[in-house]
Formats: sequence, C-alpha cells, structure tokens
Amino acid sequence: MKVLKSVAEVRQWRKAHHEVAFVPTMGNLHAGHLSLVAEAKRHCENVIVSIFVNPLQFGEGEDLDSYPRTIEADMEKLEAAGVSALFLPTEEILYGEDAPFLVVPPKSLIGELCGRDRPGHFEGVATVVTKFFNIVTPTYACFGKKDYQQLKVIEALVAALNFDIKIIPVDIEREESGLALSSRNGYLSDEERQQATKISEVLKVLRENLLALDLASRPENYHAYENEARTILEREGFVVDYLSIREQKTLQLATQKDQHLVVLVAAKCGKTRLLDNIEINY
Repeated sequence: MKVLKSVAEVRQWRKAHHEVAFVPTMGNLHAGHLSLVAEAKRHCENVIVSIFVNPLQFGEGEDLDSYPRTIEADMEKLEAAGVSALFLPTEEILYGEDAPFLVVPPKSLIGELCGRDRPGHFEGVATVVTKFFNIVTPTYACFGKKDYQQLKVIEALVAALNFDIKIIPVDIEREESGLALSSRNGYLSDEERQQATKISEVLKVLRENLLALDLASRPENYHAYENEARTILEREGFVVDYLSIREQKTLQLATQKDQHLVVLVAAKCGKTRLLDNIEINY
C-alpha cells in the first residue's frame, strides 16, 4: 500500500491506473469502513482511501479535538484489506492558510435533520468531498448509508457539479445487537451501549408497521407514527434530536403517494449523538 501525502503524489499515482475506487474516511476505522473498502474492491482493483479529520464539518463545542485518531492501527487494517493507496493530507495541504472556499448545498437538502442541528456541517462535508474528487478523480466512490443525509448531499453534488463519478451507496454495518457501527460508539459506556440497541429495535418495528399498510390505508402524512416512535425512545432515556419519515431521494417529508421511504433518527445516548435509519420500499 502506497502512502501519499501530497496532491502531486496522488495525481502521479492516479495517472498509472485506468479506474480507481475511492473511500474517504476520518479514520478510527471499524468494520463499517472496511465494508466500504470491500464494496470498492468489488468494483475496481485499485482502491484509494483517505484519512482526514475535517475541521470544516465540526461545529463549535463538537468533538474535533477529542475525535479518536488511530492512524497506525488504521494503516494495518487497510493493508490487510488490500487497499492500493492511502492519502494522508494535512489541513494545510487541503485548505492552505487562507479561509477556504465553501461548497454550499441547497437548503432543500440541508435545512433540516442534521443540517438544522449542526449548522455548517454539510458545507464542510461538501467542500472537502469536492476537493477530494478533484484531487483523486475516482471512477467510483463509496459512501455508507448510515450517514444518509450526507449520502444524498453527495449524490446531489455529483449531479450538480457534473463529476464523472459513480457513487456507490453501502448498507449499514451493524453489531449483532443491531447497533449501527460508528466511531463515536467508543464514547458509550457498557450500559449506554446496551441502551443504544433500542434505536434499531424501534426502527425495525416501525418499518414492519408501515409495510403492513396498503396504499388505501396509508395516512396523508406520518406524524402520528413519528411521534409514537419518538415517545418510545424518550421513555428509554434518549434525547431525540429528530425522528422523521422522509422520501428517500429528496429527503422531503413523506406523503401517502411516496413509494420509497426512509426513517431517519438522531438521538443522544448519554452524551453521545447516534445516527441510524431504515429504508422502506413499497
């Protein structure tokens, strides 16, 4: 595995390969990240991974300084997974000394859900991903469905800015308990980790209930279902930032006629903010 630390080195490596698949990460790699790598390798022999804790997507008071950094262990995992190259940029390499230009997604995609609770977050995500796409020029890029709103922002970004890149969504990797894998799970105590499994349980029950509805029995909106699921999580001790049923592509509130739904949830378990979701296709 080649370790690349400059834009010039990445571009030189890229010239040697007809097709490449790209997996951007912030490090502290777990099985969820490695499932992205495995999916990338199914599409292309040459896989490049980046590790960069992007300060632009962290808000004031968030865990930028404490975000786990485990570069040596990460490199061992990527080597074992057969990754071809690792890009390790610094903040100076990506953004320089001046304030960075920002890529601003439309409000229709980022005005609600995590975009409401984390102002500036998706501008930071869109900016760093745009820079990576311009540096790496990948044929394919893999993103996990756990960060569902992020995935939809990136799909829209590729379409809007005419990137010739195929975005590959990858299903959520879960523990046996159902808990969605996340680097921030490391913040959970043993008791909180047990509590956190309730999120996926509630999502599964909600999915079953919604799939049981035929078109005639579906409501005009899903507020009653959202409120019931939110109440269950609050009784389990969560502080629920949002629990919302949306149309998959647009992330607008789901209506009776929508055939492809996603239930999105962000909830605090102790001090740890957890994301999860489940898709529903009629």
